[in-house]
Amino acid sequence: MQAKHLALPALALATLLSGCVGTGPNTQQGAVSGAALGALAGAIIGNNSGSHNGAAGALIGATAGAIAGGTLGNSADHQNGTVYGYAAEPAPVAYRRTVVVEGPPPTPAPPQSAETVGPAPSPNAVWIPGYWDYNGSGYTWAAGHWEIPPPSSQSYVAAHWENRGGTYVFVRGFWQ
Repeated sequence: MQAKHLALPALALATLLSGCVGTGPNTQQGAVSGAALGALAGAIIGNNSGSHNGAAGALIGATAGAIAGGTLGNSADHQNGTVYGYAAEPAPVAYRRTVVVEGPPPTPAPPQSAETVGPAPSPNAVWIPGYWDYNGSGYTWAAGHWEIPPPSSQSYVAAHWENRGGTYVFVRGFWQ
């Protein structure tokens, strides 16, 4: 089987596996991208080796690429505060939060000094006001800042507490 015929099944397998429980958006994108690039690189290396075995190289490259890409993407998901759990839907969902507690701790009073809003860095930048960020043991002030919305985003959801079946979850602000 030629390498070009293995690239599509390898990519399909990586896409299927990237939807497993515990995956966030960066994990999925990393696994699929890594598989595609790994299959291509493996096919080229396998074909150019003395054995001309591009098919095996593509399969090995796709597997290694999916694992490496998924691992890097998962690390990015965790750094962004993405965690995994079950919502009302039967399938697992990824959502952003910092901590789960029995009840939300009282929020401190706003800082005494007013925030200074400087000029926007670009015409499409949106001002995100400062808020008290909960880190699991207490609050820290997150100063207001300008953000450029990610592509395909329509609105910004400010940081807030959510009651999820009697358990409170602090959800950091995010674009949707």
